[in-house]
Parts: sequence; C-alpha cells; structure tokens
Amino acid sequence: MQHFWVVGTDTDVGKTIVTTLLMYQLQRQGLEITPFKPVQTGEVYDNGHSYYADTAMYEKFSLQALNENHINGYSFREAASPHFAAQLEGQQIDVEDILRRIQFLQESYDAVICEGAGGLFVPLDIKHGTTLLDVIVSSKLPVVLVTRTSLGTINHTLLTMEALNSRQIDVLGIVFNGDTGSMMEQDNINTILQYHPLPYAIIPQLQNISQLMNIDITHTTLFERLHGYETRSNGFTG
Repeated sequence: MQHFWVVGTDTDVGKTIVTTLLMYQLQRQGLEITPFKPVQTGEVYDNGHSYYADTAMYEKFSLQALNENHINGYSFREAASPHFAAQLEGQQIDVEDILRRIQFLQESYDAVICEGAGGLFVPLDIKHGTTLLDVIVSSKLPVVLVTRTSLGTINHTLLTMEALNSRQIDVLGIVFNGDTGSMMEQDNINTILQYHPLPYAIIPQLQNISQLMNIDITHTTLFERLHGYETRSNGFTG
C-alpha cells in the first residue's frame, strides 16, 4: 500500500467523491487510512451550522474515526482559488508546512490520500509562484487522476497527463467520474485510454451522494494497482 494524491482535470470534477470512495474501500480492507485536504475553500452555512463540504464528506462515510487535525491543513471561507481565499483573510499558505504535515501523516497511517484543490496549476502561494503541481512534485507521491466523461474531457485529460508526465509524476490510474452510459462517453473513455493505457475505474453519475456506498471498485484495475492484488475485470461499469 502506498500514499498518493487524488487530483483532477478541473474544479468540481469529483475529487472529493473519489477520495471518499477510495478511503472507504481501502478501510474495508482493514487498512488505517486518512484523507488529507491540504487546502479547502468555501464554507457552507446550513440552518445555523457551518462546515466545509470536503472534510464533512470524509467524516460522514469513514469507517474509522478521523482525527480532525489530520484531515485538513487550511480552510478559507470564500469559495475561490486558494491563494485569493487566503488573501481575503490576511493569510498566506505555507507550502513547507503542508509538506511537513504530509510527511508526518505518512509515518502514522497505512495510506494517506491527499486531495488536491481545483486543477494542477491552481496557485497556492502567488508571492512565490507555487502551484498545487509544485507541491505534488515536492511530496514525491504518485497520483490518481479524476476526469469527467462528458464532452471536452479528452482535451482536458490529455493536457493534464502531459503536465504530470513532464514533471515525471507517476500516475497510478484514472477515474472516469459521472458516466451516464452514452456512446459518446464510452468513446471518450476509450480514446483517453488509447493515449494512456492506465489502470482505471468508472463511476456512474450519482443521483444522491448516499449512492456512493453502493459502488464497489475493488474489482477494477485501478484498485488492483492501489492495493496490489488481482482483480477480475478492467473497470466498474455500474
């Protein structure tokens, strides 16, 4: 078992859904798993209660008690790029602090799943020009790439893969999220895999987030790569 990042081709592509699902599936294997969101933005207010959607989802579906100090580095109220959301609160994101936290967590858990924010080039520290991609490189951890199945995904995915490959980052596999089963989506998936024949899993479009727990990806080539045992099929199809 190894530690890894979950990164996306864009914002709202489903990184938190995938992070939560991988956490849940790996915990079911008896492993001590923690998700870690270095930076989250966009505080949610609901009936007088405030929370952050990403870490709240981790806590809702985790099979193990999560340490609140281990699942998040920085939280900012504004739903904006991390560097701007930090500026609004008079703060600056300390990238070295994030890397120290990741190293500490690696020593404490069987696996740490670090969830990115937005796409690869989201700025974290504009003063020093540091992006999420720079942090991933410095962490020396591989990634799982989350992408859409809808129109436009081929270009976005291939561009993201080019950026990862140019930095010599190991890509463990691809998660195709939000599949509705159309012919176009299947062709999009096949085309991307033609360019990058990596382990993968397909997650169908969810009508309700609670459906996430009905998805089993343990028999996909992606989970095989993550967990290290043989699977019986190439991808989850619904």
